[in-house]
Amino acid sequence: MTDNARARKLADRIQVVVAETLDRRIKDPRLGFVTITDARVTGDLREATVFYTVYGDDEERAASAAALESAKGVLRSEVGRQTGVRFTPTLAFVPDALPDNARTIEDLLDKARTRDAEVREVSTGATYAGEADPYRKPEDEDDEAGTPGSTDKNEGPASA
Repeated sequence: MTDNARARKLADRIQVVVAETLDRRIKDPRLGFVTITDARVTGDLREATVFYTVYGDDEERAASAAALESAKGVLRSEVGRQTGVRFTPTLAFVPDALPDNARTIEDLLDKARTRDAEVREVSTGATYAGEADPYRKPEDEDDEAGTPGSTDKNEGPASA
């Protein structure tokens, strides 16, 4: 069992090596504009999951996934050569869901903006159902002087 810091360092190194190798050595025409977004290594350093995104439509994503699968051996041998670990981890390529999540969040924000604009349009020219200021305020000092139980400054002590 190894520590997590070593697994993180190896994952960072694998991410860099795979990205550089894809850029320099892999000449597969199916490989589109691929970005390696993250890499994670298991605690025993035997398996590495590499997350990637592809700029383009679904057809280009499928072609790039096939190109990555076919280049897996070359990428793994390059990772083993550049990292120098005893056992080179097996590579698994997983499409990153980050762009889809970001698109969903943007759509939700757009819906919220349109609803806010609708509420703003409806509220223009609207009046309050009650008073404009619904909070209670303390009575004026003049009103308090006439209430029973209050003391006035000019009155002296009560005489019997």
